[in-house]
Parts: sequence; C-alpha cells; structure tokens
Amino acid sequence: MTGKPVNDEVFFVEKKPFPTFEEASAIMRTGITPLDTEEVSLFDLRGRVIAEDIISDSNIPMLDNSAMDGYAVQAADTRGAAPGTPAVLTVTGEIQAGGDPEGYHLGSGEAIRIMTGAPIPAGADTVVEFEKTGEENNRVEVFDSFSPGDNVRRAGEDISTGDMVLETGTMLLPAHVGLLASIGREHALVYRRPRVAIITTGNEIAEPGQPLKRGWVRNSNAYTLHGLVEEYGGIPHYLGIAEDTPEKTREILRKALTYDLVITTGGVSMGRYDFVPDVMKDLGIDVRVEKVLMKPGKPCVFGLRGPVPVFGLPGNPVSTMVSFLQFVRPALLSLMGSRKIDKPVMRAISRQRIKKKPDRTHFIRGYFDIEDGQVYVSTTGPQGSGILRSMGMANCLIIVPMGVSVVEEGETVNIQLIHHGEV
Repeated sequence: MTGKPVNDEVFFVEKKPFPTFEEASAIMRTGITPLDTEEVSLFDLRGRVIAEDIISDSNIPMLDNSAMDGYAVQAADTRGAAPGTPAVLTVTGEIQAGGDPEGYHLGSGEAIRIMTGAPIPAGADTVVEFEKTGEENNRVEVFDSFSPGDNVRRAGEDISTGDMVLETGTMLLPAHVGLLASIGREHALVYRRPRVAIITTGNEIAEPGQPLKRGWVRNSNAYTLHGLVEEYGGIPHYLGIAEDTPEKTREILRKALTYDLVITTGGVSMGRYDFVPDVMKDLGIDVRVEKVLMKPGKPCVFGLRGPVPVFGLPGNPVSTMVSFLQFVRPALLSLMGSRKIDKPVMRAISRQRIKKKPDRTHFIRGYFDIEDGQVYVSTTGPQGSGILRSMGMANCLIIVPMGVSVVEEGETVNIQLIHHGEV
C-alpha cells in the first residue's frame, strides 16, 4: 500500500501486483491472429502450417495389392500345406508393380507370380511370399498354409475417398507432405511465415569480430534469437543495436513495427537507461505486461500495435532465451496458424535438492534421462541468468511453481521439454 495526503487525510492506493507467469502467458496469447495465406509447392511445405482442410478424393492404395514378392493364390488351395506335404499349384502368369490386372483370373489350383505393390488379380485372395515356396517348370510348391487376406494390402486401407487427410492448423511434417503427394496434390494453402524484427539494445554491446572494450559484452542474444526464430518457422531480420537513448531506441523500433513480430532484448528493467517500455508506449504500442513473476525473465514487456506483437525481453542471455520459449514462441506459432503451441510437460524425479524463493515461478535449466523406464532430472549446475552455457547443456526446464521453496531429492517435479514438437 502507498499513501499520500488528500485534504488532510491519508488516501491509500493499492499497488497493482505483477502478473503471475500463468496470468502473463494468458495475456500474451490474446489478440494474436494468423497471418494471411499463400500457395506453396510440395518441396517447400515442411514446417509450414496448412490453412485448408484436405479431403481425399481417392483411395490409397487405389486397388488391393500385394504386400510381398510371391504368388497370388486362393487360400483354400494351401489348406494343410507343410514342408513335408506342400500344396502344388500351376503358375499361369506374372504381374509386376504398376501392371494391369485385367486379363488375369485365378482359378482353383493356380498361382500367379506377383511383385510387391502389384494389384491382386481376380480370383486371388492371398499372397504367399517367395520364401515359403519352391518353383520348377511353372509349378510351385507352397510349404505353409495361409488364410484369406494374408499379405494383401486392401484398397483404401491408408486413406479412403472422403477421408480428412489434414486439418487446418496442422504443422506439416515430412510424412504429411508425403500424404499430400500421395493424393496428387502439387501445392497446398499455408499461412505465411512471420517476418520477425530482432533488436539488441545497449551501449556496452559489441558484435562478434569487433574489439571488445573493457566492460563490454558480446552480442550473443541477437544470434540466439535469430536461431530460435528460424527453429520455430519465422523469418528473422536482425536490425542491429540500439544505443541507450530514447531517440535511437525510437528510431529502430519504429522501423521494426513494419514487420509481423518484434523482439527487443535489453533495456526493459529499472535502470536509468532502460527506455524500451516508455518508447513502446510513445509509438502507440498497447503495453499489456511489463513484469512477470517468474525467474529468469521477470522484466519482460509485451504489447500490441494493431496485429503486431512486440516483446521486450530481458538482456541477460538465459532470461532472453527462457522468455522467448515461454512467450515469443507461442506467439510466433499462433501467427503461423498452428493449433499446437504448448511445449510438452512431463513428470520426473529430481536427483537433487532444489531450493528457491517462493515468490515466483522458477524455470530451472535441467537435463532429464530415463533409467529403467523412469524419468529423472538434474539441474545443469549454476543457474545465474548470464550463464548461457547452462542452456546449451539443458534439454528441459524444471518448473518450480510459486509458493514452493524447496524440492527435495526424490520428489516428483514437472519438466518442460525444450527439444520437442508442440502439443
């Protein structure tokens, strides 16, 4: 509570608390809508999000076909066959993959040589693989008995006419692209990839290759963010370093607002030269979050200028990366039209005691492994927000919620997977 005199009385104003991680996450997912769409050819579809429902207009496979190289037969002709008492059939022809089954009709006591993928001829109901036969002078001995349908792939068993092949909002994996090809599609309608502006702030930042003055630091954040944007499907555009003045910050941020999404790093805390939040407001950005009750990443700013999400991430390298994974990544995927934007969370047993302050949600860099079917997790060591090496070692984030100060060794915790598709 803060107080000030009003008409000789004390008028108390309750200070608005910072949002929890869950509250901030919900705010940052509101108001972000998919971009426009474009037609893209098959070879460029992997990783894109489809913007149309795909309905099959044919069966895959088109006809019943052979799952083996062997002989098309009638299962009844193999009844009782064994190595010592084989069924003997007359070979009347051969069908290759892609061959036309017209003109072939299998009668009782007959076999037709058939290759994998070749259509099943009329009269046949089974395929006997070569390994269980012996042929000589157009007569084949079958050394095992078979049932109708053995080694036969039925028409439409993969996809039937009228099936929903892919739903709008699906991020396309290689198998999905293959499905599109299998039903004859050459192109598909997908959401446009977001163009993402990346800005670093700070007078103390040196680019790789430049001389490092005393007290300066290398600009790792721009390159980490560039890689993360690419990893999650965006098109990164690095706009450079903004000096710690309102004028320089405003100049570069104004240019950035012509992109689909904006990320700044640094300049969002409580220092005298942290101008990003005020400049965002000056430029008409509706700032909705300025701090979040989380660690690392408390000084994290979010706003919207029309449809453009703008994120002011902390300057410390780990804070930048964790904030990106929790907030920017879902926004980026939403702009791309994806319906799956959450990282998988699973349960693991902590291999060590973890102590923290209970005042906020902590995301602790961890490494999980599986032993005897059980998932275990350890921290990657010191958790300082400037220790980027610890993120390189991590394959998960251990989530310790507000209100919890100690996780004991052997206790079960939630871990969020880093290198994994969204769910």
